[in-house]
Amino acid sequence: MRAVVTGGAGFLGSHLCARLIADGHEVVCIDNFLTGAGRNVDHLVGERGFVLVNYDVTNYLHVPGDVDFVFHFASPASPVDFERIPIQILKVGALGTHKALGLARAKGAGFFLASSSEVYGDPEVNPQPESYWGHVNPIGIRGVYDESKRFGESISMAYQRIHGINVKIARFFNVFGPFMRMDDGRAGPAFITAALAGKPLTVHGDGTQTRSLCYVDDHIEACVRLARSAHVGPMNLGTQNEVTMLELAQMIIKVTNSSSDIIFGPLPPDDPKVRRPDTTLARTVLDWEPRISLEEGLGMTAEWFEKQMAGA
Repeated sequence: MRAVVTGGAGFLGSHLCARLIADGHEVVCIDNFLTGAGRNVDHLVGERGFVLVNYDVTNYLHVPGDVDFVFHFASPASPVDFERIPIQILKVGALGTHKALGLARAKGAGFFLASSSEVYGDPEVNPQPESYWGHVNPIGIRGVYDESKRFGESISMAYQRIHGINVKIARFFNVFGPFMRMDDGRAGPAFITAALAGKPLTVHGDGTQTRSLCYVDDHIEACVRLARSAHVGPMNLGTQNEVTMLELAQMIIKVTNSSSDIIFGPLPPDDPKVRRPDTTLARTVLDWEPRISLEEGLGMTAEWFEKQMAGA
């Protein structure tokens, strides 16, 4: 298989590229490095079948030769980016998805959309099944990301219905692991870097808001299985192991052997109070369950962060 991965130098995209290369596939990795980093794929450069292209996928997208599958992973996804580069987020979610779908149509290729649990907004049901339509503030700070993903799902299904594109839509819940940005802004990286530096961990609000964190290797396995399946989606991908942010901070202090304190700060606007996927569909269709525990995954992630901080 020859695959195109947009956003291939980002956190998740780089892990997908590595998995596809390991499976013997050819990969064209496309990234403009707005939030991705060349170091995430340095170990793949020189590998047989791997090509790295510096390009903005919101422009016309052409790849010479045959393409069997387009994985559209391009999009800034960190909360710090919602205020910093909101227009770029909207553009890659709308124009970028349109251009990636156009490439898939031109090549007769399959198309995988990396959507997000953010389509559910601040959900009023927990856990969130794929049938839930969401509770989103379209004009809030987070709205640029939420609505870009909702639009991406809409246009993907339109291409599937009108042009017969082999579409797969995955709604990613919280994923963590090596290659995350240290300035990511999400709780995991923020807590780990603070704990390793011996600084206080800042928990927003009272810490009772929840997330469900899946280790990246488990997550990429689910993506590969969905791409190979006959299922269109949308499909929730994540773990049902829900933890509060206070519990997460305490666990990270434990796995890093840190003496850091926990302090509390204001809750960001429109911050979801709960986040837990109903993964019945993924378990049934893909025969998939996360295998790596939260504590084990945090330990491996903290080890990688510690090496990055030492190198910096």
